[in-house]
Amino acid sequence: MNPATNAAGARPESPPGRELRFRSQGEDTLFVTVAGSWTMAEGLPDAGEFGAQIDAMPQIQRIVLEAGELSAWDTTLLTFVVNLTQHCLSERLEVDRTNLPEGVRNLIDLAEAVPERDTEAAKARQSFLSHIGSEWLDLMRGGRDVLAFIGEATMSFVRLLVGRARFRASDFMLLIEECGAKALPIVTLISFLVGVILAFVGAVQLRQFGAQIFVADLVGLGMAREMAAMMVGIIMAGRTGAAFAAQLGTMTVNEEIDALVTMGISPMDFLVLPRMLALMLMMPLLCVYADILGILGGAAVSVSMLDVSAAEYFTETQQALSVTDFIAGGIKATIYGGLVAVAGCLRGMECGRSSAAVGAATTSAVVTSIVLIVVASSVLTVIYEVMGV
Repeated sequence: MNPATNAAGARPESPPGRELRFRSQGEDTLFVTVAGSWTMAEGLPDAGEFGAQIDAMPQIQRIVLEAGELSAWDTTLLTFVVNLTQHCLSERLEVDRTNLPEGVRNLIDLAEAVPERDTEAAKARQSFLSHIGSEWLDLMRGGRDVLAFIGEATMSFVRLLVGRARFRASDFMLLIEECGAKALPIVTLISFLVGVILAFVGAVQLRQFGAQIFVADLVGLGMAREMAAMMVGIIMAGRTGAAFAAQLGTMTVNEEIDALVTMGISPMDFLVLPRMLALMLMMPLLCVYADILGILGGAAVSVSMLDVSAAEYFTETQQALSVTDFIAGGIKATIYGGLVAVAGCLRGMECGRSSAAVGAATTSAVVTSIVLIVVASSVLTVIYEVMGV
């Protein structure tokens, strides 16, 4: 169909019961009239054909939609109008929908008001620089959320010190059990094996110089100052931090946290604070326990494979270690416990409203905890070196 025919008001081919007419006014305005029955019974319209007809009229700058002769409509008409509008907007043509039925206008406005979901396909359409910018903005927003959460947790600690924070003692004791006694089996296994691994690594080199006895120094210092705290922190990140995120995430999905807020109970005081206290109190104790198991693991290797007696091994360990080494490891463990609790509770509190969101929050809590532990370990090691500890 050529532009002249459109201007004369010719009707393009349409299914029975459905009409579409074009009428030009002036040089820059085209009236598009939809008439008859626009329902699913008539089939879906092909907006591409009509778009091609509009493209054949380059002088047109404005499209006016009319529906004075419309007898019936459903989502078929909505689909046609939306597709036609998108095509016109891509060609920088003004679209006037004022003459359409009020119901059509309201539904289209509602559909256009819903933002596009940030799907993987939408991300794939981004340019490389846009993707980098989006990731950087997400990182900055995440950092801001973490700082805000830490600030709220600090204020909750202050309220506890002045006697204004409230949580149930029974819940706190259960959390102590979860973070302490129930974690002993996995901590026992991992710590003993880490001590064995450190002893093997040291023995490979020290045996060449006949200095097997110094395996005790290596294992003792390594476990007391660094490895025990880090391994316990990583264990608790995967075990307890993930559990915190799942618990609080499920409460978010079930609107239990909203119910606490409605009743005037602070979720930070009632849910987050006891979890942070429990984990920070148990982590130093678990760290000392891991120190002992790691040293025993090193002793097992030394006595069985390096011809070092148990008395010699433990005497050398006692001479190599000091109370300062255990305190340094305990401080690291306490900080790691706070970081794991913050990461787990933060991801749980900001969880979405679906089961998939709970899984994502749990995964994010573990990853965040491990990253924070490694970063904190590096920073504390440098601080200890500067302070000569």
